[in-house]
Amino acid sequence: MAYEHVSPWRKLAPGGPVRSRLLAAMIAGLVMLALTGPALALMDRSPMESVKQTISNVLRILNQEELKQPGRAAERRHEIERVVRQGVSYEEMAKRALGPTWSELGDADRQAFVDLFVQLLRDQFAGKIDVYADEQVQYLSERQEAHLAEVRTVLTGHKTDMELDFRLADRTGEWLVYDVVIDGASIVSNYRAQFASILRDQGYAGLVERMKQKTLVVKTFERSAMPESRHE
Repeated sequence: MAYEHVSPWRKLAPGGPVRSRLLAAMIAGLVMLALTGPALALMDRSPMESVKQTISNVLRILNQEELKQPGRAAERRHEIERVVRQGVSYEEMAKRALGPTWSELGDADRQAFVDLFVQLLRDQFAGKIDVYADEQVQYLSERQEAHLAEVRTVLTGHKTDMELDFRLADRTGEWLVYDVVIDGASIVSNYRAQFASILRDQGYAGLVERMKQKTLVVKTFERSAMPESRHE
C-alpha cells in the first residue's frame, strides 16, 4: 500500500484542505519576505543613483522639443519642479538654512516656512535652468557616512563649467538632496548666513516678510550660472 503523506498544516487547520492551503500560502509568503528582505534592500538606489535619476529626468524634460514651445513654458516648468521635488528634501534644506530657530517653531509655522523657502528657490533658479540643457554631467565620486552622503559631479559644456556637489540625507529609506555646493559655495550656507543676519536685526517676523518680498538671492549661484561673469 502506498504511503500517504499527511501535511502537518491539515492537522493544525480543521477547516479542510482549502483552509490548510491558504494557511500554508500565508506562511510561505512570510518566509519569502524574510528571505528576500535583504535582497530587496540591496536594490534601493544609492546616493549617486538618486542624483543621476533626478538629473537625467530634468535634462530629458529640458531637451524635449515639444516642451520648448513658448506656449508650453509653464507646463515645462511644472514638470521640472515635479521631478526635482521627488529628489529633494525641501524640509531638510529649509531646516538647515534656518538653523536653531527651526526648533522654536510649531508644525504650522514650519510648514509655512518651508513653503516660503520653496518659493524663494523656485524664483531664484527656475529662470536659469535652461542654460544647462545641452551640458554634460560627469559623476566623479560618492562618499557615504551613516545617514549622510555627498556626490561630486562636474557640469561641462560650451555655456558652463562648474563643480556641483550634492549633499543627501537618508531619513525615510531613500536618499534625498538637502544641499548643493556650487563651485565650493553651499546654497544652504549662503541662505543661512543671510537668514542669521536678518534674524539678529529683525527677528523671525522680519525674515518672513523679507522672504515674502523675495529680496534674498544666492549670489554665488548667479556668478556660476552666468558664464560671461566667471572671468571678471
